[in-house]
Amino acid sequence: MSDYEKLLERYDRPGPRYTSYPTAPAWSDEFTDEDYLQRLKASGSRQDEELSLYVHIPYCNEMCFFCGCTTIITQRHEKEEPYVDLVLAEARLAHRAMGASRPVAQHHWGGGTPTFLSPPMIEKLFLGLSALFGLAEGAEVSIEVDPRVTTQDHLKTLKQLGFNRISMGVQDFDDEVQKTINRIQSFEQTEAVVNGARDLGFVSVNLDLVYGLPHQTKESFGKTLERVYELNPDRIACYSYAHVPWLKKHQRVIPEDSLPRGSDKLGLYLTALESFLSQGYVTIGMDHFAKADDELSIAANDGSLHRNFMGYSTHPADEMISFGMSSISEIDGAFSQNFKAISEWQSPIDAGRLPVDRGLVRTPEDNRRRKLILDLMCRFKVEFVDHGGTEEFRRVYAAELAALAPMVDDGLLRIADDRIDVTEIGRLFVRNICMTFDAHLDRDREQKGPKYSRTV
Repeated sequence: MSDYEKLLERYDRPGPRYTSYPTAPAWSDEFTDEDYLQRLKASGSRQDEELSLYVHIPYCNEMCFFCGCTTIITQRHEKEEPYVDLVLAEARLAHRAMGASRPVAQHHWGGGTPTFLSPPMIEKLFLGLSALFGLAEGAEVSIEVDPRVTTQDHLKTLKQLGFNRISMGVQDFDDEVQKTINRIQSFEQTEAVVNGARDLGFVSVNLDLVYGLPHQTKESFGKTLERVYELNPDRIACYSYAHVPWLKKHQRVIPEDSLPRGSDKLGLYLTALESFLSQGYVTIGMDHFAKADDELSIAANDGSLHRNFMGYSTHPADEMISFGMSSISEIDGAFSQNFKAISEWQSPIDAGRLPVDRGLVRTPEDNRRRKLILDLMCRFKVEFVDHGGTEEFRRVYAAELAALAPMVDDGLLRIADDRIDVTEIGRLFVRNICMTFDAHLDRDREQKGPKYSRTV
C-alpha cells in the first residue's frame, strides 16, 4: 500500500467543504425573516463598507446527473420574466430594510444556468439590481454560463452591461463520461464561447472540471486536460465529484460501479495537479488553480485571498447579500438562506416579506473559529498572533492541537511555536484539518442521516 493510499484509508471520510462556518447543518428555522430584517437594518448603517451580491438563477434545460446544485429543469422560457420580477421584488425588500445602499465589490450570478435567461431578461435583471445596489469602482462582475445554451448575443449583452469575468462548466470532454452524466458538450461549443468572451474583452475566463465522475481514468482525464490547455483558461476549478444520492436523487441513475473510488479517484486529482503545475498554474486554496500573474495568485501570495459561497475572491467583502430561491446571505454576523422550493420562496415575497427559510446568528466563538478556518482554507496556515497570540492560542485550542498530532506524524502539517503550516500533501486533506476546529461537527453528526460528501 502506497503512502497516499494509507492517508486515504485514514482520512477520506465525510466532511464539510467549509464554504461557511458554522456549516449549513448547524442552521435552524428558528432564524426567521424578522431576524434577517434586523440584520439588514444594522448592515445599512455601514454605508462605506463594500458588499458582495449574488443572484441564483435555478433554471436548466436538462438535468446533469452529477449536479449537486439547486435547479429547476424546464424548457419553458416563459418562466424567465416572472422569476426576474420576483428577484427584483426581493431585492427591493432588502434595500428598503437596509435603508441605504452599499458599494458592491463582487456581483456574481450562478445557478442553475444564468444564460437560460434571454439577453433582454439579463439586461432587465442586472439594471434593476444595479439601480438598488451600485457597483464599487473596479468591481468584479462575474457569471457562470453553459456553453451549450450561451449565444454570442448573450456574451455581447453581458459585456455591455459590465460583466468582466466568465466561468463555464466543462467537467470532462470524454464521450463516455458525458453520456453517463447526461451532459453532451463538444469541444467546439466550449471553444466558441471562450473565444467569443475573449474577443469581447472579458478579463478572465474560468473553466470548471470535475474529477471522480463515472468511467474517468487517468488516461482519459489527461486527454481532457490537453484539450483544456488549447483553450488557455486564466483560471481552472477542478472539483471532486460529490456523490450524495441520498440528497440528490437524480444521482442514483449513475452506476455505482462506474465511479472511481479511493486511490483511483485520488490518482485523477494527482494527474490533474501535476499537469496544472507543469502548465504554469498556481494552486489557489482548495480545488482552484490560476496563472501566476492572475489576481487570485497574487492574492494567495500576499495573504488577501478570501472565500465565501461564491468561491475564492480577491475582494474580501465580509458581507454578502443574495437573491433568488435557495440563495444564502451572510450579513451582520448571521447566515440567512431562502426557501429552496420556488412556491415557498415566492409566497412571502408576494406578501411583502423576506423569503427566509433558516439561518444562524454567529456567536463570538463561532467568529473566532470561522477566522481560523478561513486562514486554513485560503492561506494553508494559521499564525497564532492573528488569533490572540501564541499563549492564548495554545491555551484555547489545546485539545485541537493535541488532536492534530497524528496529522503532524502523517506529514499533513507542521506545528511550530507560533504557527500551523499545511504541507503540500496536507492541502489535499485541508477539510480534515479544518474539521478539527469545528465545534459544531459532533452535534451535526448526532442528526440522523448522512450530510457530507467525502473529503477527497
